Amino acid sequence: MNNFSNRPRLDRAKMTRPKRNKSFFLCAIALCLTTSCSNSSQTNNPDKSVNQNTTTNDINTTIKNKNMITQKITPSIWVETTDAKAVADYYLSIFKDGKLKEHHKYTNPPEAGGGKFETALIEIAGMEVSILAAGPFQKFNESVSLVINTKDQAETDYYWNALTTNGGQESSCGWCKDKYGLSWQVVPVEFYELINNTDPKIREKALKNTLQQKKLILSELK
Repeated sequence: MNNFSNRPRLDRAKMTRPKRNKSFFLCAIALCLTTSCSNSSQTNNPDKSVNQNTTTNDINTTIKNKNMITQKITPSIWVETTDAKAVADYYLSIFKDGKLKEHHKYTNPPEAGGGKFETALIEIAGMEVSILAAGPFQKFNESVSLVINTKDQAETDYYWNALTTNGGQESSCGWCKDKYGLSWQVVPVEFYELINNTDPKIREKALKNTLQQKKLILSELK
């Protein structure tokens, strides 16, 4: 028989814990919180049956959380501030038909470095957008942008001016940034008809003049 008493024992006092990646930990927490779901009350596999021991409160919580999510895919933006309500108010001042659906405040645990952050969920132009206000750990770039398809020049002018004023920035070819650095494309729907026109002269003129513009001006593209 093996003599288990002769096996070396681990000295727990000498063991060191691996260093945690603070940013990764914060991202993991934020991801869980911004989805408005409870891991303890939901399952990712719809084919699994509900455990017989699940309480009525757990079932009600699960149903409530599922009803809170109305989109299969929700854009999530990480802004450098920690005031999600201010960010929500900013976008709702631009998209007049929007509304604030959720706003939450959180405190990071000590192992994540402490500090506070907030989340918000807004609906603008019929689309839900999740806001994570967790400080200057991540920055936007032009590889991801949101496109506003406008009905005419007047609506194009409105959104362009609203996004580029008060700290925003104009770019070229219909691109701009808002005060938080998020990139937008403000594009009148007629623009697509011009650049995809079967007449090469119309198509080429529209493409050529687009490169010379910041805000898209339809009258100069035709």
